[in-house]
Amino acid sequence: CAAAVCRRRHLVFLIGADPGLAAEVGADGVHWPFRLRADLRRWRDRFPVQTLSAHTGAELRAAARYPVDAAILSAVFPSRSPSAGEALGALKFRELVRGTVLPVYALGGVTADTAAMAAGAAGLAAVEGMAPFGA
Repeated sequence: CAAAVCRRRHLVFLIGADPGLAAEVGADGVHWPFRLRADLRRWRDRFPVQTLSAHTGAELRAAARYPVDAAILSAVFPSRSPSAGEALGALKFRELVRGTVLPVYALGGVTADTAAMAAGAAGLAAVEGMAPFGA
């Protein structure tokens, strides 16, 4: 199971927007899309980790007002994901990270080649593509 693989590799395993599935598979927590941010409050005590997505500076500032452990900011770099949207770029990403109190994880186009350019990130997030990092 993916949760067990993540535990062995000291990775945090989150399920997106489905707390029922997260509980069923033993995930560490739930990652919430910004549009569902109101739902996360009622699940706060059920999971040790909850994150909230952000795609703009305004969303990142708003995320700090919710009971989340971190924000996942995307898309940092160009991505093939159909939901990625326009990439922020390394400079804009660093600027936004410096302007928030939350730990911010970089998502979108993060590869072994681009990871170092996400300076200031608390860590990296991925939907796929962790194999180059040894995951």
